[in-house]
Amino acid sequence: MRPLSPPAFRRLRVYAFDPSASTDLRTATMNAAVVKVPWENISPGPVGEYVEVVDVDPASDAFYEPIDLNSPELLAQDGFAPSEGNPQFHQQMVYAISMTTIRNFERALGRRILWAPRWARNDPNAYKSRQYIPRLRIYPHALREANAYYSPQKRALLLGYFRAGGADVGTNLPGGTIFSCLSHDIIAHEMSHAILDGMHRMYLEPCNPDSLAFHEAFADIVALFQHFTMPEAVRHQISRLRGDLSQRSLLSSLALQFGQAIGNYGSLRDGIDQVDPTTGLPDAQAIHSVSEPHSRGAILVAAVFDAFVTIYRSRVADLIRMVTGDGSRFPDRDLHPDLVNRLTTEANKTAGNVLRMCIRALDYLPPVDVTFGDFLRALMTADADLVPDDDRGYRIAVVEAFRRRGIYPQDCRSLAVDSLLWQEPDEDATIDWLDGIDIGFMESREALWKQSIDNAATFYNRLRDRSRFSSETLRKMGLSCSDEAAKTIRRSRSTGEPVLDVQSVRTTRRIGPDGEDLPQLVVEIVQERRGFSERTLQEEADSDGHGRASRGSDFVFRGGCTLVIDLHSRKIRYIVSKDIESAARLEAQRRFLFERDSESLGATYFALGSRDEPFAFLHRNG
Repeated sequence: MRPLSPPAFRRLRVYAFDPSASTDLRTATMNAAVVKVPWENISPGPVGEYVEVVDVDPASDAFYEPIDLNSPELLAQDGFAPSEGNPQFHQQMVYAISMTTIRNFERALGRRILWAPRWARNDPNAYKSRQYIPRLRIYPHALREANAYYSPQKRALLLGYFRAGGADVGTNLPGGTIFSCLSHDIIAHEMSHAILDGMHRMYLEPCNPDSLAFHEAFADIVALFQHFTMPEAVRHQISRLRGDLSQRSLLSSLALQFGQAIGNYGSLRDGIDQVDPTTGLPDAQAIHSVSEPHSRGAILVAAVFDAFVTIYRSRVADLIRMVTGDGSRFPDRDLHPDLVNRLTTEANKTAGNVLRMCIRALDYLPPVDVTFGDFLRALMTADADLVPDDDRGYRIAVVEAFRRRGIYPQDCRSLAVDSLLWQEPDEDATIDWLDGIDIGFMESREALWKQSIDNAATFYNRLRDRSRFSSETLRKMGLSCSDEAAKTIRRSRSTGEPVLDVQSVRTTRRIGPDGEDLPQLVVEIVQERRGFSERTLQEEADSDGHGRASRGSDFVFRGGCTLVIDLHSRKIRYIVSKDIESAARLEAQRRFLFERDSESLGATYFALGSRDEPFAFLHRNG
């Protein structure tokens, strides 16, 4: 008898949203969902290739017995049934949603996920001063407080629990225990923070009003669109909404139980923003006044969700027209089950496409100083690269949604899609950008990580070779390595030359909708420069390198670029740069950090950055 191959997936039961939906008769039947996660050899915890669930409760000095998902009894019934009182189900829930999130990222990016490494200069087992992190740790009961966060220091997700309080706790039991580890949205949100940190290390730094807000927004976008991976939940909500996804619902809400339990009178956040009742348009000026990272990020989330709803309505217009005679007006009566099924299919497909658009765009962003406008351009370019024919109007819908909220990119002639694409550089045709770079396929994630470090070292040595790269070529990349470069740019102690940091070299291989192959190499290069709060000090330091030697710099200013290299032609497709010599960027960061009241945006960012929870799910003022 031939040995059986392992199954492709492991089926696990979860809450589609959170436990509160199971206490409402209208939603209870659809809240118990089953997700399929990639099959892997796991040990009790669960402990797999990517994550390790450690169920220690420091507040009560308890250690809960780890779940064994390989138990025949659990395999036969898709794991434990959803339960608020079973810690082993809590472990199952965080594992299942985490692996679902990882799978969505890997499918969109065309490569495997790596966690942010640790610097390990004194570790003899480290690989070239960096320590490989094989697994992200997840602590389901880490905090006895109404919060959850990704800790870059611990490389872990710490999820809290608390008692519902306040005058109105919604459908929750007053004084009952609320577990953030049972919220699909919170798990997916914090997992997205961890993945994004592994891709873009410098996005942890506050350098403009959008920087940390982008981290929060992107995590919410992933959580929102993963709602649509639960077909039964989507079918139920579409039936209740009569197909109109522009209405607020469980599908547009984030952390409903959590929000009600802290007295929020509804979900903590929502993908649908407020509109002017007379114009039906959102406030396009809010982007200029909203500063707190979650609130500012909500503007970007609403733009993406608005684009999704527009695309969905376009895709189902023919179906609605057969019912109402008007493709722009949804029915005012209950829908036939067959129509509900068709609308569910279109919603699932559209949400999946928009989510993959957003994730792919991460490879087309600059390595530092990211803005919402940069994200719009990255969305357009990444999608045009893979799907040249935008016959469904996805890109136009995204541009319109961003414009309605006052989100504009810099240095563009217009909002036409072709004007928003990153421009292809006119580079020296004699340069072979893949010379010495290993683009072979690696089986293990650790081997892939080591390959990336080796490739980064190779790329760094080539950039230092003045015979290969002129100062003009480096300047196009936003880098400055000439003798005339500002003295505040970090320099080598041995040679005195400006230094570069090749932060990552990532190989991607994506397949387009028509089967076209798009293999690319994504390289991130960063330079560092000392910044001063006073312009006179900056000018002095730039010219002589000191700037009152008795004091240090006030902040770190970074520049650099992302190179997107085509593996077929071996040439650069795009250079996405932030100029290290840019006086305008330096002045903008100085104003952001220093020239405002202590109650403003920067004070909020510094408060977040000073704790071990820069990406807490709930921000508390003061």
